[in-house]
Amino acid sequence: MKMAIVFSFSPTISLHPTILFLLANVLLLARAAVHHHDFVLRETNITRNCTTMSLLTVNGSFPGPVIRVRKGDLVFVHVHNQGDYGVTLHWHGVKQPRNPWSDGPEYITQCPIQPQTNFTYEVNFTEEEGTLWWHAHSDWTRATVHGAIVILPSEGSSFPFPEPDEEDIIVLGSWYDEEKLNEVLNEDLAAGSDVPRATGYTINGQFGDFVPCSKESTYHLFVDYGKTYLLRIVNAAVSADHFFSIAKHNMTVVGMDGAYTKPVVTSYITISPGQTMDVLLTTDQSLRRYYMAARRYSSEDTEVTAFSHINVTAILQYRGNYSLTSPPIFPSDTLPSFYDYFAAANFIAQLKSLANEEYPISVPQNISTRMFITASLNELLCANDSCAAGDSKIATSLSNISWVNPSTDVLLAYYRNISGVYTPDFPNLPPSLYNFTGDDLSTSLAVAAEGTKVKVLNFNETVEIIFQGTNLLKGSETHPMHLHGYSFYVVGSGFGNFDNETDPQGYNLIDPPKVNTFAVPKKGWITIRFTANNPGVWYWHCHIDRHMSWGMSTTFIVLNGDTEETSMRPPPSYLPPCTDTSNIALKETAGFVGDTNQI
Repeated sequence: MKMAIVFSFSPTISLHPTILFLLANVLLLARAAVHHHDFVLRETNITRNCTTMSLLTVNGSFPGPVIRVRKGDLVFVHVHNQGDYGVTLHWHGVKQPRNPWSDGPEYITQCPIQPQTNFTYEVNFTEEEGTLWWHAHSDWTRATVHGAIVILPSEGSSFPFPEPDEEDIIVLGSWYDEEKLNEVLNEDLAAGSDVPRATGYTINGQFGDFVPCSKESTYHLFVDYGKTYLLRIVNAAVSADHFFSIAKHNMTVVGMDGAYTKPVVTSYITISPGQTMDVLLTTDQSLRRYYMAARRYSSEDTEVTAFSHINVTAILQYRGNYSLTSPPIFPSDTLPSFYDYFAAANFIAQLKSLANEEYPISVPQNISTRMFITASLNELLCANDSCAAGDSKIATSLSNISWVNPSTDVLLAYYRNISGVYTPDFPNLPPSLYNFTGDDLSTSLAVAAEGTKVKVLNFNETVEIIFQGTNLLKGSETHPMHLHGYSFYVVGSGFGNFDNETDPQGYNLIDPPKVNTFAVPKKGWITIRFTANNPGVWYWHCHIDRHMSWGMSTTFIVLNGDTEETSMRPPPSYLPPCTDTSNIALKETAGFVGDTNQI
């Protein structure tokens, strides 16, 4: 329901900024729609690859339900956990201004929603436009608990490209043979051994024609000749980059991560876990059937073959009178091979923001905080051979610090001044400098330190971060880094070790891609910039979940500004309780009302 609200003021009256802010919010809400969704999480029997398993789903579907909104809308998602274990949900790429309480990552902004309890998320869409997604953010529950978010232009606005005739959603997912995936994961993490790897991948929950017992359920997109279709593509795979191509058809990339891009015409895309892309498809080929295919892109060494080599497929089927006896055409000439590192890099290099008058960008120019962060495969030493793997276990790190989840969430500890949960000393530089991408690095460099260290930023700081991939333990591969609460600009990228003198000369400060997830290339680096204007507690992590589970993450705390509208909102009336706070010393200030400007 729309409302028309008119305010009339004398020009001689000066209004307090807070009043102006509140009035602006009233006007914004008057224009926006408010949506309510009920998400019921429960175990559901799902049959794939000739086997039936009980898996956690939302509303009984895999993938889960689609959330459709317009830019500026407000959504309340009422979560009813009827599953067997605690769960949290994250609204990937949604800025959530001043409201980290509804962001969702487990032990960062909340504790899990326990079985047989409920929690309501408030999801506020402000700057985003295009395609995003939602997913569980606890253990590896997101393998089956995820879905797309479609954000249409605000009422009265249109796309910055010709209106498509129709649209469709393509969700890439992972499949694991372990029915109790989280239990197996936790056992592997405790033992220090490798964690489960996907045995296959899906398009809209289906394997496609090349997996037993799957051909009858292959996803079909029925199209008419001569039309243009907007495909909203989500990579919800737990730990896999993918190439995606449609036989005999080009695609035009027009959006990424809830923001528009300059059009890129391509025969394939490279999409990392966590990323979304909007592509236009014109159906201009002969009337028949064509495979839409995704293939795992592995940036690990070529001798690493422990991943599914089965191509996941869907079928693009033209409507009309023709024989269906011929099999669909496969994109053999356009779908890159598993290890085609250069194909991945060449596609990513083409991505740029639209950056025009209607969709401007604002790249920070004068930087107040600079950070250089290494992303590495590591090991943690185990006292007295206490790990099943021996005297050490697998880990990952950012700047040699392997993240450890606390027993209560960082946000609540920050807001209530609870000590002993985290330390505000994540460094601006790694502990040592070396030839990060060398081939014969000393294993002593790979020993990481565990910690729950966060980086504290003042409100409105301008931040530049260089993420440098390393080849420690010969484990170099891409790392799609995701920042909660923000989009950021990727102003530079390259291969090898970052050169502080020459590489900044090639930065793109005019139209760099504006994203929330972007891959640090294998044996390479990226430079990102953003303005810390969203107060709260925000998670930073690699979106390859096996890396995140091993410790490749940290957290930013952005302090409040000087006004109410630049300060974090207070918590909701109910938060899921943390079940283990016995070792936490509560040191709450008497009469504390949420002044979070100091640690």
